[in-house]
Amino acid sequence: MIGRKGPQRAVRTRRWLAAARAVTGAAILALAMTHAQAALPGAIARAFRDAGIPLTSVAIVVRESGQPQPLVSHDPERPLNPASVMKLVTTYAALDLLGPDYRWRTEAYLAGRLDASGTLAGNLVLKGYGDPKITIEQWQAFMADLKRHGLARVSGDLVLDRSYFKLPPHDAAAFDQEPLRPYNVGPDALLVNFNAVRFTFTPEPKRATVALGIDPALPGITVDAQPTLADGACGDWRSALMAQFDDARSHAVVAFPGRFAAACGEREWYVALLDTAHYVHGMFAAYFAAVGGSFDGGLAAGKAPPGASPFAVLLSPPLTEVVRDVNKLSNNVMARQIFLTLATTRHPPPATPALAAETVHAWVGAKGLRLPGLVLDNGSGLSRRARITAGGLVRLLAAAQASPVAEVFANSLAVAATDGTMRKRFQDDAVAGRAALKTGSLEGVRALAGYVTDAADRRFLVAAIVNDPHAARSGPALDYLVRWVYQEAGAYDPRLRR
Repeated sequence: MIGRKGPQRAVRTRRWLAAARAVTGAAILALAMTHAQAALPGAIARAFRDAGIPLTSVAIVVRESGQPQPLVSHDPERPLNPASVMKLVTTYAALDLLGPDYRWRTEAYLAGRLDASGTLAGNLVLKGYGDPKITIEQWQAFMADLKRHGLARVSGDLVLDRSYFKLPPHDAAAFDQEPLRPYNVGPDALLVNFNAVRFTFTPEPKRATVALGIDPALPGITVDAQPTLADGACGDWRSALMAQFDDARSHAVVAFPGRFAAACGEREWYVALLDTAHYVHGMFAAYFAAVGGSFDGGLAAGKAPPGASPFAVLLSPPLTEVVRDVNKLSNNVMARQIFLTLATTRHPPPATPALAAETVHAWVGAKGLRLPGLVLDNGSGLSRRARITAGGLVRLLAAAQASPVAEVFANSLAVAATDGTMRKRFQDDAVAGRAALKTGSLEGVRALAGYVTDAADRRFLVAAIVNDPHAARSGPALDYLVRWVYQEAGAYDPRLRR
């Protein structure tokens, strides 16, 4: 009995050892392949080293469209700060959850009787739903619509219903101590023209003066000293103006007691002045008067009359257009408005940042997207807390490319040497017009992600994030990566890394 079992055991043992060797060999081969793919091509690695950026500060993934495995995968799953590249998550989620044709509403209600002469014996209520892009031109059209519907005079106050969003107090100086920069304006359910004022400076040598323009010219903003015309080079023209902005949020006093060189030509400076409520009040007073309306009332917070029909409605541009502005121009305020709106697809209003983040995380799970370590914060990427991985970004790009909104999403990205944040990059370069990318930039952060199409019309998905104190030096290396994808990726074999 023992003698018969001995040979059988030996055979089984030999078979087991052979299988084990095969499994081990496969594992070693798989490990070797993973290592080969994880290592950057030498030329890309040198580009970052030459820029003074250690490879430990870099994450890169390059994958050919339709292929399951990346060509290049360096530190793909480490969550890093992507700066404005985070807008890709917000905008794809919005296109998918809201639909490309989604439009925001801004409604006007009459809280009183409108007589035959067009006089409203009561308050006018404006209710916002988070429109990200109420421009001056749209506001003018809204005011004209009020007049066309028969409103000529408001005897009461302007009441603002901003209850669609519920937001924590916003500190415009918190991010970078630049509270007057328009990108630091907080989101709001009733945001008009980004709370921004455009100052234009135009030299008039024949009159030896500088023409100062203000748009919009709001009643709550007063200009004191104006600049004097100067000779010499333009140089740092903003510092030379010696600008003074005394912004009390309900009113502001502005002065430019310095000099402005004629060599500067016409220049413009955007400044965020007044809080949201007083800015809207000023916009209503100025532009309702411009269409022949009469209003000299005060400002109050309140709610739209329950069950009432709006007297007039302002519709936003379709989401398709809004997303294009967000991604091509990297508009932070618009991205935050979209992000908050996403909360209302899952929860009844008011929308909050926490509910918006929960909604996007739920969407990520429902889509089967793997975005490890995702931290959304405010959805715009203007954050020190935001996190995503390069691998996650490429998976997001692949999912968007396979979705019904693929074309709209891809067309929202800035095109190399053509428009948006990529307009000045890759000029007179073979990759011009062949890369559609979202870029990101903060102190200590540089990033890009998007699609690169090579000369043979093969599309590649690219994501690169640099988190380093000297990240500002990485621009040439990131550009080199995009060129490498255009020129080399189609013939690149990670097993023959060079």
